Amino acid sequence: MAEKQTPRASLLPLASTLLVGTVALYMALVAFSNITDFGTNQAFVQHVLAMDTTFKDEDLMWRAVESKTIQNAVYVLIIVWETIAALLLLAATYFWTTALRHRTLHTARRYSTLGLLMVLLLFGAGFIAIGGEWFVMWQSGDWNGLDAALRVFLLSGVVLLVTYLPANESTNG
Repeated sequence: MAEKQTPRASLLPLASTLLVGTVALYMALVAFSNITDFGTNQAFVQHVLAMDTTFKDEDLMWRAVESKTIQNAVYVLIIVWETIAALLLLAATYFWTTALRHRTLHTARRYSTLGLLMVLLLFGAGFIAIGGEWFVMWQSGDWNGLDAALRVFLLSGVVLLVTYLPANESTNG
């Protein structure tokens, strides 16, 4: 039975490499786009924080952040966070590639975990919880990024789980 598991076990680090690399590529492109086309997602962040396209419920509007300075600071922090996550995931991809040859997964897993947790926090806590619920982004027909945030959150969560599958352990040697 161990003979049948060997090919699967040997492919799991490759799968982890490719999946982490996919999220790394995505985050690098997101960060790059936000830096080179600053205004597009800046408007998104400004509208979400200002809550200017929500139902304007008096019980909720006190949450709105209308200061352009604060809105821009939040956007810059998001870009910095995305950039760091992308760099960690790019490094993780490199370490996974190295692990394919040397069968040492500890460093690859550590960098993957850090980068993927940053993505999960940004899209889960940042966009889904804070943007979606606190700033009621779900009420906006024009500035609602919940579907996209959920896709990235789920993708990153699945990739994190794959990097810790038990079959990956057998390649630690």
